[in-house]
Amino acid sequence: MHDEPSPPEAIAEERRRVRELRATVDLVCSVIAQSRLSRHEAEDLVAAVRRRALELFPNKGDTFDLILAPRFARLVEEFTTPERPPARVLAFRRAPPHRG
Repeated sequence: MHDEPSPPEAIAEERRRVRELRATVDLVCSVIAQSRLSRHEAEDLVAAVRRRALELFPNKGDTFDLILAPRFARLVEEFTTPERPPARVLAFRRAPPHRG
């Protein structure tokens, strides 16, 4: 007995995985565009989508990089808040005593 699904089942499973990936990509694109995320937060979301894409479609990382990565890069560049260096707090200096 074989474990591979019949062709109609395989096609249905492929379509299900495509729908799931499309919904995930659309959701993350919307979140990036609408949520004032930092660049780091947005990049973390994109990395999570890539991991999920590879779970759904093993060995298709090149396809993700070719098709979806540029879309995400544009959104991250356009909609995220720039990372700023940490604020420098200057030491408080006491004023010399007033001699009057």
